[in-house]
Amino acid sequence: MPKHDTTRRVVVTGMSINTAIGDKLDTFYDNLLAGKSAITKWKFLDTARIHSKVGGDLSEYDTKAQLAEMKDTLPADTHKRLRKLVKKAPFSTAICLLCAADAYLDAGLNGSQDPTRIGVLVGGHNLHNNLLFQNIARFNEEPEYIDPLLSLHGLDTDVAASISEALGLLGPVYTVGGACASSNLALRNAIDEIRYHDYDTMLVAGAPLDFSPIDLHAMAIMGAISYQSFNERPTQASRPYDIDREGFIPSHGGAVLVLEELEHALKRNAPIYAEVLGVSAGADGSHLPSPSHEGQTRTMGKVLKKCGVRPEEVDYINAHATSTALGDRVEVNSIKTVFGDHAYKLKVNATKSMLGHTCWAAPVVETVAALLQMNRGILHPSINIEKMDPDIDLNVCANEAVAQPVKCLMKNSFGFGGINCCALFRKFDS
Repeated sequence: MPKHDTTRRVVVTGMSINTAIGDKLDTFYDNLLAGKSAITKWKFLDTARIHSKVGGDLSEYDTKAQLAEMKDTLPADTHKRLRKLVKKAPFSTAICLLCAADAYLDAGLNGSQDPTRIGVLVGGHNLHNNLLFQNIARFNEEPEYIDPLLSLHGLDTDVAASISEALGLLGPVYTVGGACASSNLALRNAIDEIRYHDYDTMLVAGAPLDFSPIDLHAMAIMGAISYQSFNERPTQASRPYDIDREGFIPSHGGAVLVLEELEHALKRNAPIYAEVLGVSAGADGSHLPSPSHEGQTRTMGKVLKKCGVRPEEVDYINAHATSTALGDRVEVNSIKTVFGDHAYKLKVNATKSMLGHTCWAAPVVETVAALLQMNRGILHPSINIEKMDPDIDLNVCANEAVAQPVKCLMKNSFGFGGINCCALFRKFDS
């Protein structure tokens, strides 16, 4: 029986992004540094009957323009398949398809690699809720009017399978669900596919969540999202660490990472953004959205121990920081428990202060932000901190970009249901 090589090193060789403040890496990073907010009033639905009025909205994204831009860079047959799939795809699948193609190009993949050694992992579940909501309404009027492809397009696997078809990738293809930790869990599985199952390359996609009006209204009724004070000031609504925060701001957004075994990447002179040291996961043992200091501390501590990294080697934490009072405080207190005195030397920031919460995609979306910051040496601000919560006493890059060399970073993600997942990355030095 063959022996698995658990020492295989894994690196990030490609990235892509699509948020309301940018669908190109440079634009996205520049807008983060400038403190630009992605939050506007919702455009894709009439909010008259629901509490949620604002969010990061990609519903008007021009997929045709992006397809046209890729025409001269993708192989002709790949572009043809991509165009055909995007044309008929539901919102989440279309955005994720374009992100996948963009990351594929960014990694320098060109179709000459063995497609049986490249796989696709999508982080997310219940991705097509608005598609289902719309079709239920049609069904109630006239059953024959529903989308004839609903039984296919309504499945979460439609995203992963469509990426596989468009790019001709024949390795493992599946989805991983874990609420707001989903795409970090997908990252963890992708590492395993490379280290333990002998694949060369994995695409890890954070898929956009297509919110339905019911989703948004239910989250408001639960008290999880902001809906009272900022409807006329949407750019100020997402405010982690500020005393007047009211809850997270739901947002569209997606991103893709290309993971690759190091020697395979070096042989083809691939660009390398960072080395993925490892990802650890754990649970709080509670289905309620009530973050646990013990659970978060355990998961952060585990990834450090597992990767053989001392707390003082970490320079920067891209925080989960959703803009809920309890969540922000628990995470900061957990960081202080794990890192001790070094916590006060760390830099921490909240990408959600600008993007809002891209939910299942957030870990990968924010990892793209974190790796861009690592490679360029300037951390983006955490915006909208007008009056700092006195319980927040770490350096959270309040309102200003901060120059900071970063050799090692942690990305935290903590999902509803006590699902915790933390990733560790190191700057790659050849």
